[in-house]
Amino acid sequence: MEYKKGYSFSTSWNTKRHTNGREMINEIKELGFGQVELNYNVPEEMLKSITPMIDKGEIKVSSVHNVFPFYEDKDYGTDTPMLGFDDVEKRKKAVDLLINSIEYADRLGAKGVVVHPGEVPFSYNIDTELKNIWREKGKDSKEYQSLWNEMLHRRNELAPIYTKRIQDSLEEAADFIVKKNINVKIGIETRARCYQIPTLKEADQIIDNLKGSPVYLWYDVGHGMIMESMGLYDNVNEVQQMKDKILGVHIHETIDLVDHYCPYIHSGDNVTFDSFLEVIDAVPLKVYELKGNCSEQQIEDSYQLMTKKIQALKIN
Repeated sequence: MEYKKGYSFSTSWNTKRHTNGREMINEIKELGFGQVELNYNVPEEMLKSITPMIDKGEIKVSSVHNVFPFYEDKDYGTDTPMLGFDDVEKRKKAVDLLINSIEYADRLGAKGVVVHPGEVPFSYNIDTELKNIWREKGKDSKEYQSLWNEMLHRRNELAPIYTKRIQDSLEEAADFIVKKNINVKIGIETRARCYQIPTLKEADQIIDNLKGSPVYLWYDVGHGMIMESMGLYDNVNEVQQMKDKILGVHIHETIDLVDHYCPYIHSGDNVTFDSFLEVIDAVPLKVYELKGNCSEQQIEDSYQLMTKKIQALKIN
């Protein structure tokens, strides 16, 4: 089989359908991908059947998603303060878990670790409430604007504190990479909730402050689309200014405020996603990260359309 050169595919698509790692990877290989990103739901038990495939060259691992492998404690789940915990011991534990993910990445031949760095804490999920109002009454409604400004005030006030903690935590992990001479980079991912860190500007600041260290942006296209729709940042223009600071990209599209759809196919929009093609083409690690209900044909159609458009850009 001729694999989709230069592209990887996240096991987020099919992890929950499998208990056997080899079967999970083979299903992705049947899509035509010779590389995978092992996501945070892959347990250590599954690796027992995946590792021999890597050793034999049957599959390559582009990246792993922190916390990796799967870690049971919900305090360190994907939507937590993580590297910015108020509690010093919890923050130390989060750094240790990231270092463990880095060591696994190195062992598996991966070049990157995707990290959800943290958030500005709220007493409830204000993001869900905002999204409900956005859908029911619109972004310009008084209700949305009032709650949005409330969220933004707290976020702007506290984000520098949490961003600094996250930066310090990342520096510890980066120092470990340098000390051990490991060929793995960290990618801090743009997120899907408005109170989560980083925005693109926050990522830019962290990366600049850690200049020379193996810390980069992991640009999630769909999450960026959501944040632009909600009003948090100028997704299209700001990411263009960070092209040389991006380690990898999660490729998927947002419809309404729901993400992980196949670009172009589910939306029927043949234009909007074009804004991201130049960035996708430029970054080292390109990973499709799709919903489990995306069909094989939809994935293939999306890939073919996207790559043809990228090729056309180069010709023009």
